[in-house]
Amino acid sequence: MAEFDLLLRNAVIFDGTGTARHEGDVALAGGRIAGVGKLEAADALEAIDLRGRAIAPGFIDVHTHDDRLLLADPSMAPKASQGVTTVVVGNCGISLAPLGSRTAVPPINLVANGEAQRFDSFEDYFARLALEPPAINCAALVGHTTLRVVTMAQLDRAATDDEIAQMQALVQEALDAGALGVSTGTFYAPAAAATAEEIRAVCAPLANSNALIASHIRDETARVLESMTEAMSIARSLGVRQVISHHKVVGKANFGRSRETLALLDDARLDTDVCLDCYPYPASSTVLRADTVAQARRTLIAWSKSMPAAAGRYLDELAAERGVPIASLIADLQPAGAIYFAMDEADVERILAYPETMIGSDGLPHDVFPHPRLWGAFPRVLGHYARGRRLFSLETAIHKMTGLPAARFGLGDRGVIAPGAAADLVVFDPEHVRDTATFERPKQPAAGIDAVYVNGIVVWREGHATGARPGVVLKRAGH
Repeated sequence: MAEFDLLLRNAVIFDGTGTARHEGDVALAGGRIAGVGKLEAADALEAIDLRGRAIAPGFIDVHTHDDRLLLADPSMAPKASQGVTTVVVGNCGISLAPLGSRTAVPPINLVANGEAQRFDSFEDYFARLALEPPAINCAALVGHTTLRVVTMAQLDRAATDDEIAQMQALVQEALDAGALGVSTGTFYAPAAAATAEEIRAVCAPLANSNALIASHIRDETARVLESMTEAMSIARSLGVRQVISHHKVVGKANFGRSRETLALLDDARLDTDVCLDCYPYPASSTVLRADTVAQARRTLIAWSKSMPAAAGRYLDELAAERGVPIASLIADLQPAGAIYFAMDEADVERILAYPETMIGSDGLPHDVFPHPRLWGAFPRVLGHYARGRRLFSLETAIHKMTGLPAARFGLGDRGVIAPGAAADLVVFDPEHVRDTATFERPKQPAAGIDAVYVNGIVVWREGHATGARPGVVLKRAGH
């Protein structure tokens, strides 16, 4: 019998730890990495000569809204095509479980659709994913906004003690099912009235556990420092790990303030386990909001239920064409989503280069005209920022996408190329890998991604999904 299932020979190996690349072979057996090094004498059922191509651990997208896409389009082409082998869902306070049949108020409507793909519990959600597996792995957070929708009749106030107790029970239920922790989204209306005390109380089950809290802070504009301080104080009081979600500073008046926010993080990290994620673009995307439009240089419509033809159009051009004020057009487009050009590129680069920054796409897969980050975030880091801008080495770029997030999110057997680790791998051309998705043509797969393996099975090869569905739910350690 052959010693290995697959032998990938003559690769340039980036092992995910950030250490220097080296040449060698990688052997796979039973969905795991079974050998790394010079394996000339090894015998395998299949051997592929990579001829100097690079091989890295599969990328971990730590900030996604792929909750429903995993079931609606299990090929997961937007992510597999760029080398992503694991997605973390349930971010920004939004999760499909335990939403059940409740109304999907904005921003939950960015993820939820009909009741067929909503769930009363994470146990039910994970069971469905096991029954209908996607091409790639997923891990999940429970959303605080979803918990508010499930337990509160009115969302424009702080929760009562009884409502907090109900939310605590749902958090514990999610943790018992294997959720990684809780996400918050106090920027959005359904959770804006939640006090720090409410969030701290709801998240009390996280204390003395290996769970974490991922925080979409209240304000990324003028009050960004106060908002970060509030979020970090909650995590500190609970003694839990924290991720500051899609960190950025928004609005021309705040350009350059990443120096302040990163200095605040440096101070916090002296006594708190806090890190952050970032997407590699100077434009954001979420529901259409007048206050965010006011901060942006330009706004591009991603979708509109009342005016579907507006998707892909710039708001100012559409207003001029119709001869109406922008404020009234915003109201006419609702419900809608938008892409906002409201950040400074220097801030984006400064945040990306910060040592504790992981890469998260924050893509919205159900938008008619999505932000290109959905298809391009990871190859953009490799091609534009590492190879082109030389913001950091390719080793560092890959570490930010693999070993760093695996460690921060507690995904113990992912994120590295080492014997015994799960065989999640991406084979790519380090000289030519790049994003091709643009704000004009956002649904374009990356160039230079040769093959993607999930649990030892190839799911993407030569520009196409293979149809394989080896993805599994990655539960919190101990579950």
